[in-house]
Amino acid sequence: MRTAVIVGTGLVGTSVALALRRRGVDTYLLDSDPTATRTAEALGAGRAREPSECADVAVLAVPPVQVAPVLADLQKRGTARFYTDVASVKCLPGQEVEALGCELTSFVGGHPLAGGERSGPLAARGDLFEGRPWVLVPSERTGDPALNCALELVSLCGATPVLLDAEAHDRAVALVSHVPHLVASLTAARLLEGSESALRLAGQGLRDVTRTAAGSPALWTDILSANAGPVAEVLEALAADALGVAEALRRVERQDGATGSGSAVLSELLQRGVDGRNGIPGKHGVPDAHFAAVEVSVGDSPGELARLFADAAKAGVNIEDIDMEHSSDRLMGRARLAVLPGRAAVLADELRLGGWTVRLADWPGGQGT
Repeated sequence: MRTAVIVGTGLVGTSVALALRRRGVDTYLLDSDPTATRTAEALGAGRAREPSECADVAVLAVPPVQVAPVLADLQKRGTARFYTDVASVKCLPGQEVEALGCELTSFVGGHPLAGGERSGPLAARGDLFEGRPWVLVPSERTGDPALNCALELVSLCGATPVLLDAEAHDRAVALVSHVPHLVASLTAARLLEGSESALRLAGQGLRDVTRTAAGSPALWTDILSANAGPVAEVLEALAADALGVAEALRRVERQDGATGSGSAVLSELLQRGVDGRNGIPGKHGVPDAHFAAVEVSVGDSPGELARLFADAAKAGVNIEDIDMEHSSDRLMGRARLAVLPGRAAVLADELRLGGWTVRLADWPGGQGT
């Protein structure tokens, strides 16, 4: 791959361009918003113009409903030899691409599972896709050269290719991405009913649950609308679970806190939540539940984290993951360091020698000791 055209210079499109530039690919940037294109160009993502000759690949970083018309226009102009997209929904674009009569042998649907709450080219990173899954959805008419080109694109961006059909992809992302975003938004929206004093009680758990609710409403309206059926199915099942839990809580209330069928329903649901959470692959595909945690109180001042990591290095223990919890009222936070279970005590002892306040815990959460 020597040349690529990136159509759409938002977060994902600009990140693709930056990743390709790092690997020596000559990139060209197109966008209906000239400001976004100029910004991406200033970031070193490529040249803000069309290529003078047919490019090797065109990457369509546009909303799902725009994939088909943009593809048809690019193919009509002979912009590239092969084409792919990065839309987070695959059934609808695939149907519209075929309905418009696009040339399907040169097109491969795609979706990199990477992003962030911020949008636009200024949020882009050349390493955004490192180690992340990148789904490719070839149709029955996709040619081998087009698929090989898409695989090369994924490799150049540092991602891991995953081959799926469109329906399987859309059902999967409804479960692991689209509905979780809606739940985050629903939870965050309820906070509008809370008083200022209530919100001051918010901890890291609430911030974690609502983190993705900061995403662009316009972008997510497009995504959810394009995957409406699968999202509605998961959301309806979730709503049924929520109503069942609400009824169980009412039964507990009527029993004045006594144990009974309501408590059994709650316990079962909470255990299912633990089991589901533990099934999410973590680092190297190992569930996070296989890690232990060392919690450390950290002052909110320059150099504190650097000192913490320097002391941790003395223990010779690898830090598998980290998260931070900040205090809203004090210049203090808590760092939770994930390590292999057999190494937690070693790390804790070394940090205590360095004067740190340390507590052993489970990862994630847990009661700790």
